[in-house]
Amino acid sequence: MSIIKQRIESIDLLRGVVMIIMALDHVRDYFHREAFQYDPTDLTHTNGFLFFTRWITHYCAPVFIFLSGISAYLYGIKTSRKELSLFLFTRGVWLVLLEMFVVTFAWTFNPAFPMHNLQVIWAIGISMIALSVIIYMDRRLILLTGLILVGLHNLLDGIHVPGDGPASFFWTFLHDPGTIRVGHSVLIMRYPVLPWIGVITLGYYFGNLYAPATDPELRKVTLLSLGFGSISLFLLLRAGNFYGDAVHWQRQGDVVLTTCSFLKVTKYPPSFQYLLVTLGPAMLFLVFAEAPLRWLGQRIVVFGRVPMIYYLTHIFLIHGLAMLAAVLQGHKASDMVLSSRVNLSQGLKGYGFDLWVVYVVWVGVVLLLYPLCKHYDRYKRAHVRQQRWLSYL
Repeated sequence: MSIIKQRIESIDLLRGVVMIIMALDHVRDYFHREAFQYDPTDLTHTNGFLFFTRWITHYCAPVFIFLSGISAYLYGIKTSRKELSLFLFTRGVWLVLLEMFVVTFAWTFNPAFPMHNLQVIWAIGISMIALSVIIYMDRRLILLTGLILVGLHNLLDGIHVPGDGPASFFWTFLHDPGTIRVGHSVLIMRYPVLPWIGVITLGYYFGNLYAPATDPELRKVTLLSLGFGSISLFLLLRAGNFYGDAVHWQRQGDVVLTTCSFLKVTKYPPSFQYLLVTLGPAMLFLVFAEAPLRWLGQRIVVFGRVPMIYYLTHIFLIHGLAMLAAVLQGHKASDMVLSSRVNLSQGLKGYGFDLWVVYVVWVGVVLLLYPLCKHYDRYKRAHVRQQRWLSYL
């Protein structure tokens, strides 16, 4: 039983780490002065510290979706394939609705819903719906499907379908991020689902590494090979500006910005190189995380066991704190009731703080959420078998 516990803890530990890192980016969105002026990865304006403040959060979405695939496999061990398929489908639909209405409201505080910002929760939901069908395939075909979607989707980069018609909506949904107007609302699709379906599919395929019958040494060797292989392939493709990312790196004025250029891979949609450089280190992390948890790890793992409650509450908390901060800077509270992304709001001109304030708020948000997450983690583990709805949160 100790081996199984370590396996699960290594997954929850990695998930907890990326959940904490994720909050940094969202605090930056709502508090950093320069977030209202330029993109932190814009090499003509940024600096090394700001760039890496944004870049480190690139790990969050791919790692979380990959681990969702592993978790789906482990859930399937305890039930039939039909029951797993139904769970994935219903949870996927639930996540899509959650993104459209609860998460969007948390981002905007606007009950009129002038926009629906379809991001990572949406992508996970659609990916789960797709996985509910994919799990019926032969295992070799599951692997092939995941590899094709992750590795070859960049071949579609040159295809664009302008307009607001059904064809444009469908292509934006699949691969080409953009905005689509539907009635009085705008759908902002920054997470086209095609590559994310590939990521969750690969996570599901490699979930068998965490099956109780799997030799721990085989798991470690496999993850080490996949991790170092992914990083090596990234370095090869990136160094020569070969396939896998439309944005090529170039030498800059100094070593720091040149490094930033090398690492500036495309997130929307996630390029093949982006997925290599994020999932590769994540697999190595899983290997080295298979050890008894120390004091800090025991606390981080709490966030990894209750990611949905953490995700939902951290957005409301960050936005609420930002509203208070805006008022303290002389703005109206209504300026934080948004009709677009926060850094595009005209009413917030002049608002914002230095980057060190972002880090202070980030640490404060994580510390404030820990007691809630710890309490909910205890409740969920004690009641999830009797109250199945807890599996959806």
